[in-house]
Amino acid sequence: MASWVLSECGLKPLPRIYAKPRTVQPFLNSNPSTVRISRKSRGNGFSFSLSSGFRERNWGLKVSAPLRIQPVEENKEEGKILNGDESFDLGAPPPFKLTDIRAAIPKHCWVKDPWKSMSYVVRDVVVVFGLAAVAAYFNNWVVWPLYWFAQGTMFWALFVLGHDCGHGSFSNNPKLNSVAGHLLHSSILVPYHGWRISHRTHHQNHGHVENDESWHPLSEKIYKNLDNVTKKLRFTLPFPLLAYPIYLWSRSPGKTGSHYHPNSDLFVPNERKDVITSTACWTAMVAILAGLSFIMGPVQLLKLYGVPYLIFVMWLDLVTYLHHHGHDEKLPWYRGKEWSYLRGGLTTLDRDYGWVNNIHHDIGTHVIHHLFPQIPHYHLVEATEAAKPVLGKYYREPKKSGPLPIYLLGVLIRSMRKDHYVSDTGDIVYYQTDSQL
Repeated sequence: MASWVLSECGLKPLPRIYAKPRTVQPFLNSNPSTVRISRKSRGNGFSFSLSSGFRERNWGLKVSAPLRIQPVEENKEEGKILNGDESFDLGAPPPFKLTDIRAAIPKHCWVKDPWKSMSYVVRDVVVVFGLAAVAAYFNNWVVWPLYWFAQGTMFWALFVLGHDCGHGSFSNNPKLNSVAGHLLHSSILVPYHGWRISHRTHHQNHGHVENDESWHPLSEKIYKNLDNVTKKLRFTLPFPLLAYPIYLWSRSPGKTGSHYHPNSDLFVPNERKDVITSTACWTAMVAILAGLSFIMGPVQLLKLYGVPYLIFVMWLDLVTYLHHHGHDEKLPWYRGKEWSYLRGGLTTLDRDYGWVNNIHHDIGTHVIHHLFPQIPHYHLVEATEAAKPVLGKYYREPKKSGPLPIYLLGVLIRSMRKDHYVSDTGDIVYYQTDSQL
């Protein structure tokens, strides 16, 4: 999920706590004389493909020989997809630029309509209060489980609208974005500015092993220094789906700071007033909930607000994780000169959520959102369709979902079993598996 203050090209200088990112043009650092050899299985034999480092030239040398070793797993580990007669390397620099993608997107997709954005807020708020009224009226154990799932999903929808405020895709008015963002996020116990700033860091550094935020890979050294209980909880359901509140207080392993503290490593000095404001709003919401517990009783408050809040947290962790993990072929993570804003953004994944797509404002169209977070959510689907011809194989079409995206739980479980850490060395790395976990 982005940067609120990115330029029209989707780029902005990093916070001073990070080194300024360098965009690596395709094959800029490649040695023209480099020879790339790929191997493909074909029935009872295999072939070798020989190509130079030049993008415009491609010479092929194919030799058939008896098949002795099955190379599929090796190619998969290296992030290569075999497609017909050619090998596509997921970690290779793309043959297009960010401006090429931008040029393919219709101009009206960049237009922000504050009235349309507010209409979604009104819709969601009406549904939230309507669901609460219906559940309180019937007050029986047939209705409560249905209410919890529905209301938790609506809390997640409120979060996505607040997330758009943080990106500046809600409107062109910073004050309106801030007011709406604080009301939406504080109502579900999210510190608006604190989260907005760390989320900006996530977008500006996505795909970078060290600088990314939230569900970024742990290096092998950090991972192996974790105690066994932490390792088990991190990769055993349902605990990873309850990680978000903990992340707000203490971030990920290997990083320090809190989203509530103005002097945290997450923020620079001129952001401290914003963080204090958001923490004050968060505290006010906690006070309101405490007051409501005295009025209606803690059990009723737990049923009306507490359980839906937990469902919302699960939605947030599920969606955040699966937009960056769990593809059939392992996706690359970068360090040093291999990282760029474009290459990092291209490792994100779109997901289909069935009926929930409209409810949570098409956040599943995540690739274009990551590259251009200033595009309003109601234009993301159209923008994605327009960009696909440019993206080519770098866009991975999401699997179609039924009415409810239950199949994604299987994707999550498989990823949790094998995507544990990355090597401490190397500028292009892939997830490795802890066989003892």
